[in-house]
Amino acid sequence: MREKDLVKQQFGKNSQSYVTSTTHGNEADVANLVQLLKPMPNGLALDIATGGGHVAKQLAKFVDRVVAADLSEAMLANTAKHLADLPNIDYIIADAEQLPFLTDSFDIVTCRIAAHHFPHPDKFIAEVCRVLKPKGKFLLVDNIASENSTFDTFVNKLEKLRDPSHVRSLSISEWKNHFYQKGLQIMYEQVRKKSLPYNEWIHRMLDKESDMQAVNHFIRNAARM
Repeated sequence: MREKDLVKQQFGKNSQSYVTSTTHGNEADVANLVQLLKPMPNGLALDIATGGGHVAKQLAKFVDRVVAADLSEAMLANTAKHLADLPNIDYIIADAEQLPFLTDSFDIVTCRIAAHHFPHPDKFIAEVCRVLKPKGKFLLVDNIASENSTFDTFVNKLEKLRDPSHVRSLSISEWKNHFYQKGLQIMYEQVRKKSLPYNEWIHRMLDKESDMQAVNHFIRNAARM
């Protein structure tokens, strides 16, 4: 599938930037998220689309074992090198929409700032529900689109310009619909604004000046759209 090939390409060549990203690597943010899960010492956790491994690293402090899964082999290899001092993390190449794990395997499943790359979020949620144990916990963090269709279109076009592997940021109502259809119960939710360091944000995925100028032009001309 073209979208997934783009993900492998984009994240493979930018694997180190996701390890060093101040947005993805905010330790206080990740620590707070993990505390919400109240992980048990004998637990088994799965971090889907682990990227730089920031959530997997934090989970590894509290559970028996963590599986860090990602579609990009290059990303996983770089992350495994970065987290080599944590022996209770396993690294598995895996498609979020077709997970290579047995049903009812994990006490905790997480996915942070990645689901906007998945072509079929319904399949992703179905797979989460399949591999999650009864009474297991699922944590999803992602960029969201507005319920206003004009703003939804704008933010998704902007992200696609910056990152060709971006598929779509869903709205909160769309995510909730997927959850309810699969029988997931929402125990906690939070919406917050975040400020992105622009230079880091744009250079993380683009290296051509012409592409960066296209993003700049799109933003500067937003008022006339």
